[in-house]
Amino acid sequence: MKLNYLKFFTLLPFVLGAKSILAQEENLSSKDSIQIQQELKDSDLSEEGGDRNVMLNAANNSGPRDVNIGLPATVGGITILENDLPVVYFYWPELPNKTWRQSVGLKNTGLLKMEDLATTMGDLGFAVNSYTQNGTKEFQGKLNLTGSHFGWFQGDVNVSGPISDNGWTYSAGAFVNFDPSTYDLGFNNYVDQTKIFRVGLTKYFKEDKGEFNVYYKYADSYVNTNYAVFEYGPNGEANEIDGFEIGNDSYIVRDGRMRFRDIRDGEYYFGELDGAANTNTSHNLDIFGNYRLDNGWNFKYSTRLHLAKASLLYGIPLSIFNAGAQDGYTIASTGEEYTGRVGTQLGLNSPEIPTTTIMGRFSINKQIEDHNVTLGILEQYYNVDKYVSNRSLYFQTVENQPQRLIGPNTDEYGFYGYNTSAEYFNGTENKLAVYANDTWKVSDKLNIKAGLMLRYHLIDGDFTRTPRSEGFTLADAELTAIDESYFHVAGNLNANYNITKNFGVLGNFLYTEENGRLENFSTAIDPSVVKSRSPLAGLGVFWNTDYFSLVSQATYLTKNNYLTRYNLVNPADNTESQQTSVFYNIQTLGWTTDMMITPFKGFNLHYLITIQDPVYKDFTFDAFGESYDYSDKTVLEISNVLMEIDPSYTYKDWRIWASFRYFSKQYANINNALFFAPRWENFGGVNYKYNDHINFGATVVNFLNQTGAKGTINGAELINDASQFYGSTLSGSYIRPFTVQASVNINF
Repeated sequence: MKLNYLKFFTLLPFVLGAKSILAQEENLSSKDSIQIQQELKDSDLSEEGGDRNVMLNAANNSGPRDVNIGLPATVGGITILENDLPVVYFYWPELPNKTWRQSVGLKNTGLLKMEDLATTMGDLGFAVNSYTQNGTKEFQGKLNLTGSHFGWFQGDVNVSGPISDNGWTYSAGAFVNFDPSTYDLGFNNYVDQTKIFRVGLTKYFKEDKGEFNVYYKYADSYVNTNYAVFEYGPNGEANEIDGFEIGNDSYIVRDGRMRFRDIRDGEYYFGELDGAANTNTSHNLDIFGNYRLDNGWNFKYSTRLHLAKASLLYGIPLSIFNAGAQDGYTIASTGEEYTGRVGTQLGLNSPEIPTTTIMGRFSINKQIEDHNVTLGILEQYYNVDKYVSNRSLYFQTVENQPQRLIGPNTDEYGFYGYNTSAEYFNGTENKLAVYANDTWKVSDKLNIKAGLMLRYHLIDGDFTRTPRSEGFTLADAELTAIDESYFHVAGNLNANYNITKNFGVLGNFLYTEENGRLENFSTAIDPSVVKSRSPLAGLGVFWNTDYFSLVSQATYLTKNNYLTRYNLVNPADNTESQQTSVFYNIQTLGWTTDMMITPFKGFNLHYLITIQDPVYKDFTFDAFGESYDYSDKTVLEISNVLMEIDPSYTYKDWRIWASFRYFSKQYANINNALFFAPRWENFGGVNYKYNDHINFGATVVNFLNQTGAKGTINGAELINDASQFYGSTLSGSYIRPFTVQASVNINF
């Protein structure tokens, strides 16, 4: 029997992609579902099951998709937890996919609800929560092999079993990923090369009192990001240009090398996209478990020491222009004269930044009559030792596997503008929080869930206000101390009421706060540390029948004190530019309906639609002697209409499934003159269970062979007339092209 977790949808505004987990074989009332959920829940962080669609990423294979809630997504994407703690304290400079992947080395993986993330982490959004595969009392082995027709290979194995008769067990696993993606680099066979190893011990206490776990994880990973070049059309189309196939060609510089000046010591060096300058290594020690006390309380704990050398190396496209013979461009590797399209690139490198993270969560949980109560403490300590982002600019040809160019303003290697936008900060952050959650079964019809978190956030370190002139190093800088402390409140209140056994209403309120982080002090400009508040309110209905389950909800969400730094180009003179910092707010109104339809045995259809209106508020600034007001413009890169259609059919040992996602047009500049056309993302597959130990799977990514661009158009922030870009060659992100993947899973 599958459970009707209606509370998952109590805070489900603007979600695209969470797998519906409403009842498919038996309808339960809302009160019943919550009671079962609480009986099964063994921790203060709810685990929601597989949520396969959250793990289907249309951009790459390296991590879960970003779940849309009507606010701009961070570059870190969705929050990822392992054993109830973040896999990284902050996504920059150590991206989560450098130390965590979906793996058989994880006992289970699911989507953590917004309400639980708010009151246990103090953060806004959804999270993937996962748990390490610990030791088992009987031998157990799991093997997964995955590949694609592009040459991707992923091997994933875990074994576990008993050591002694007094409760000691072991678990060990290895994950290796060699992914060429869908295009060929000029310098390596693999775009993503990742290795993760886990090993540890589990002690089970007598009388099912609990367990003690100690586990070590080592990760080594580099991942590269590709872009596409295309011709921009009058209806927001991204049309392929001659000589470049979107998704199947590389816009990464052919030799995979970029030159920088290290702001710490002033030395010049080359960083390699498949070398130490882009490889993240980490060591992770987790001690976690639980113990059931004689008075009925369940004491749960999870602690972590995470040591990393975090490296990032990126080349980001800025613009594309045409060069003639008189402009003096030559190919760096040959000295040959070059005419044609030239791409301006920004290189960024943070080489082997030492970071130390110490975290601990301690909680007690008990069912007290009609209340399920959790009390907890969360401590997070983070130290980054002299974070730097060395910067340089360079030119490259606009073609598959582009070549670096030497131009009139570059050095002999083809680089210029060293460290004109370099970043630096150094220091520690400490967050100490206490929280409480209660799920109260008021009556047979009414259920209330409430939570509160109180957090103290301390930042201590240094940064520099010294302007970043060309060739900038710390020897030129005067350091300024950082000494900040903040107090934050987060909470939620949710209720649902059954009007009839299968029909009812639900309402919710969610609130989070944050100020600044060390990362906000990375530039020469003092950051705004005004408190950012995010209230969310929703009201909806739920309805269950023998053939479908439905939740429909309207939601209001705001967030203030966003900061964005724009490199603005004067629309009256495109040779003139300036950097402008803008503080603004965002408001989102939305309506989401999620439905699971089961018309006959074996067939399921999940349908989700979101209509939303995320807009800027108080968005004003001055540039080039003019005042601009973009309040009430639609937020960049966010669709107003989102849909997901997920049919599946199971017959005996076979299962056929598909997933279709629709994104309406997305604006590509802040005044909404430019946009990208609506697009679909699609997945499909078949699974076959050979026996109790072996099953096979095949997945096709983008089986409708769609192509699509997304992102922003650089230099177009102040453009009111989109027609001047028609026919221009631009660059941006894209969805994966047609890809066939196959897998075999073996349990032994």
